[in-house]
Amino acid sequence: MPQHNSPLHERFEKEFLPHLEALHSFAFHLCYNEEDADDLVQETFLKAFRFIDKFEEGTNAKAWLFKILKNAYINQYRKESKRPARVDYEDVAVYNEEEEGQVSGYYDLREDVFEKMIGDEVSTALNLLPEEFRTVILLCDIEGFSYEEISKIIDIPIGTVRSRLFRARNMLKEKLVKYASSIGYKDLRGDRSKAEDVVED
Repeated sequence: MPQHNSPLHERFEKEFLPHLEALHSFAFHLCYNEEDADDLVQETFLKAFRFIDKFEEGTNAKAWLFKILKNAYINQYRKESKRPARVDYEDVAVYNEEEEGQVSGYYDLREDVFEKMIGDEVSTALNLLPEEFRTVILLCDIEGFSYEEISKIIDIPIGTVRSRLFRARNMLKEKLVKYASSIGYKDLRGDRSKAEDVVED
């Protein structure tokens, strides 16, 4: 581990510490346990310290840290059988033009639904998603990673990222639309038919 005030220590503080809060949020939404999330973040930073010489300066430090954390989560929880059972869904890796249009046509959750909903309700809805779908929502719509970055973080093809994100957004939006309706919102986007279409798709 780099010594305090050493060049490596200063580099670590500059490159990695700014992402502490985002890492903890991601860890918590993976395991939904505060202590486990703390452990994951600690393990992530310890490994980052250990392998800092392998990090290319000028590349995406946040993506590198998220990949370390995701791998730590998989290793720890899969081995200890603490990780929720994986739900197997067919992931379509190859898209035709029509599907590409559908994906690009969906609005970003950060710009619409998340601004209109209570944070706790969004968190609850996220928790109800299978882990593989929850993860891509967190990485793309919360943390703002690109499809390519997500592909590298969780080691799946870009096409699978796109298909999984498409399905995850549909699943999450359906839950949020139903919740909004239950508390008196007529719709989330100012157009009832569009909100109903989300549920029916």
